[in-house]
Amino acid sequence: QVQLVESGGGLVQAGGSLRLSCAASGRTFSSYAMGWFRQAPGKERDFVATINWSGTITSYADSVKGRFTISRDNARNTVYLQMNSLKPEDTAVYYCARNPDWRPSEVLYEYDYWGQGTQVTVSS
Repeated sequence: QVQLVESGGGLVQAGGSLRLSCAASGRTFSSYAMGWFRQAPGKERDFVATINWSGTITSYADSVKGRFTISRDNARNTVYLQMNSLKPEDTAVYYCARNPDWRPSEVLYEYDYWGQGTQVTVSS
């Protein structure tokens, strides 16, 4: 069983920064791609960023490109999302998820394990 635990969310003013962390249990973390998704109230869960097993390939949603950076530390079984220049429209619950493939993916249903989410609120 894989457990994913997100942390680092909070309230920040527009233009500020936050770094989200997602700690994973299990010995095979480094074999899998990981992703970040977000869900705003009343909206569907959307792709944010993904990273391959080794951290050498990343992909981002157009809405966060140039502002967010996904990274991973396989020695610590942790994936990160550095969020800079935050906007009120970035307000959402952010989820990390595991893809049972080494390749990164932007497709929500390809992920098999999800964290409980962490709230990010950006005030104007």
